[in-house]
Amino acid sequence: MEDKKKFKMKNIEMSKILKLEEQVAYQPGQVVSKTLVQNKSVSLTLFSFDKGEEISSHSSNGDAMVTILDGTGKITIGEEVFILSKGETIVMPNNVPHAVYGEEQFKMLLTVVF
Repeated sequence: MEDKKKFKMKNIEMSKILKLEEQVAYQPGQVVSKTLVQNKSVSLTLFSFDKGEEISSHSSNGDAMVTILDGTGKITIGEEVFILSKGETIVMPNNVPHAVYGEEQFKMLLTVVF
């Protein structure tokens, strides 16, 4: 039987109303991440991107859903480019190259389901 602790949330307060965009700070010239869950089934990570910062093209063996929490980001999936703003969500299918770029400062929640 797998250890249940591997499936628990971390790095976030429990039993408290939170604004996810306040859980990760902007840093000049950086992409900042804060992992909330990481296991063989799912990954939840908060990110903040300074303007002009990026995660270059790569692929994942899980379907990845991005929800923009603040600002505007550019998401490239395969050859298609999407500009997303606060409140918008897009799914990046598994095994398709994708990249993320800060059109301006922005924050996102990345959910990957394996």
